Amino acid sequence: MKKVYYILATALSLISCNDFLDREPLDKITPEVYFSTSEQLGTYAITCYAYKLNNNYTFNSNNKDGYGLGVFKLDNNTDVQVATEGDQDRWVPGILKVSDGDGEWEFAEIYNINYFFDHAMPKYQADQISGSRTDIEHYIGEMYMLRARAYFEKLKKFGDFPIIKTNINIADKEALVKANERRPMNEVGRFILNDLDSAIILMSSPASDDIKRNRLTKDAALLFKSRAALYIGSWLKNFKGTAFVPGGNGWPGVSKDYNSNFSIDIDNEINFFLTECMEASKEIADRIPLTENTQTDYSFSNNPYVQMYTDKDLSVYPEVLFWSATNLIGGGLGYGFAHSKGGSGSGYTKGYINSFLMKDGMPTYASSLYAGDENLKNVKQNRDNRLVQFLKIKDEELSIKSDGSKALLPAPMILTTAEYKSVTGYDIKKGLTMSVDDKTGPVQESGVIEYRAAEAYLNYIEASYIKNGNIDGTAEKYWKALRERAGINTDFRKTIQATDMGKESHLLSAYTAGQLIDATMYNIRRERACELMSEGFRWDDLRRWRSMDQLINQKYIVEGFKLWGEMQNWYVDESGQSLLKYTGGDGSSKEANVSSPANSNYLRPYQIVKENNNLYNGYGWMAAYYLSPIGMSQFNITSSGNSGNIDYTISPLYQNPGWPTEAGASAEAVNGF
Repeated sequence: MKKVYYILATALSLISCNDFLDREPLDKITPEVYFSTSEQLGTYAITCYAYKLNNNYTFNSNNKDGYGLGVFKLDNNTDVQVATEGDQDRWVPGILKVSDGDGEWEFAEIYNINYFFDHAMPKYQADQISGSRTDIEHYIGEMYMLRARAYFEKLKKFGDFPIIKTNINIADKEALVKANERRPMNEVGRFILNDLDSAIILMSSPASDDIKRNRLTKDAALLFKSRAALYIGSWLKNFKGTAFVPGGNGWPGVSKDYNSNFSIDIDNEINFFLTECMEASKEIADRIPLTENTQTDYSFSNNPYVQMYTDKDLSVYPEVLFWSATNLIGGGLGYGFAHSKGGSGSGYTKGYINSFLMKDGMPTYASSLYAGDENLKNVKQNRDNRLVQFLKIKDEELSIKSDGSKALLPAPMILTTAEYKSVTGYDIKKGLTMSVDDKTGPVQESGVIEYRAAEAYLNYIEASYIKNGNIDGTAEKYWKALRERAGINTDFRKTIQATDMGKESHLLSAYTAGQLIDATMYNIRRERACELMSEGFRWDDLRRWRSMDQLINQKYIVEGFKLWGEMQNWYVDESGQSLLKYTGGDGSSKEANVSSPANSNYLRPYQIVKENNNLYNGYGWMAAYYLSPIGMSQFNITSSGNSGNIDYTISPLYQNPGWPTEAGASAEAVNGF
């Protein structure tokens, strides 16, 4: 066998401690003298926090652009929010290739966490750690949660994944190769929930009065458990019987001897994860109220719901279960003037805007209150308050100038540079403060919400419906609470009855496995999308819902606001001549700056210039893209043979469905899709 690459080689040295703690770097400390006090345990845990936050592990979308938007860019490159430059790796079949390196198959973070357990736990069990036992157990609980988060990220990317609970001796080559054995997704999921159960038992809520939920707590662990369980349960449900689920038709894990005795009761696994989600969600939602929305206008209002996304200190909002402060670990946000005045290289889609309900609880097409979309003011009239409060429109108040006059928002900046560009004409207002103080400098600083209780409400509603096929009393209570805060008629059944799925196909979430879903499920997904707007959930949701199958054969074209109507008059020069340049609809002109009215009255941000634009005809999809490919270096180092003649069947690894074992190769079709 060729030289074995150490499975955890990327983590041979420990992450250094953050400067703000002013501690000696952990890679210069021996375990014999470290992990001896509660303070040292807490210091080590914080280094792993930094790893998470710097990699946006809570907010998981792959992002392009997003100038000045902070975390509110994280739904870019989906069906609800888009960036100036679309993500071709995601939406253009054939662009993404199998890496000749590791890809994202690496264990650095897992190594660092397991290092903690290898060296701290024996001391804890022997009662050799000084300090408050409550603090000691809390920090150990944090590490269990952090390991669960690390594994959840791997599960989302790869599905099946090795379960490594302790670090392996680098000299033990056989053990290192064996450690690459992938465990079925449901087993990885159970491992994640077991770690979270340990975290929940050990952690305090909060750890101490001075932490102000800047550190993980028992409540945060409960919420994360509900998130992970819902993801896994809904994935198993929606991909049941396919190669993307252990034991399904074409599942690649069947090729390995170590899975020869594997069996699964898939329905039992689905119910297990959904039940776990419901129980964890309920524990949060029954105790923690939603932040009040006074329904007042955004500008200069004293509205707790709006301010929850803009304040520097989020400890005053019980709904916020965990947040990062500017002065803690670099998690604060800087919003430049691009967010204040322009579109920041992002924008909501027409399909998303249309999905928001009217105040009477009706879809736009079923309500007499709908004023149309000829003007942005009309779009917001009589709508869900979340849309009203978090969508910019022309001539809204931005701030008060030094002379006392009002500064107003301009028309969407669809013709400007990428930094300020309004991609769709529907500009993001969430997270933008209207306070005068924050307009005196170049940036606005805010805390970052990592977990908030509203997600628990949403998770319970969805999990219970998938599991039981109805809206139980608990789900009804939660759903009404969310709608009441949004200023919508709380009778969701009225909404369901009025929903025409043929008119809701403007969003990918209307589909599962290439088919329109039922109206109840769609409205559950609608509520989730509207409540979590711009918070980075959408990409993960679309994948677990299996919402892209139909794109294999039919492209999805992103649209924005209705440019070719009265709003085109906003874009003229001093003499009244139009500044809008377009072609007859073929995208041939390199000088075009907007899409052609010959194709649509609505702005199509990716259908302006056709040359060198793989997204011109819309989003496409391949089933293989639901999971990431494993890089070829991992196959090479765990196989036998010489270069050019390697027997990959020897490797304990197997590639994900549709992905070849060849560096630089594109994805292939997956049977059944």
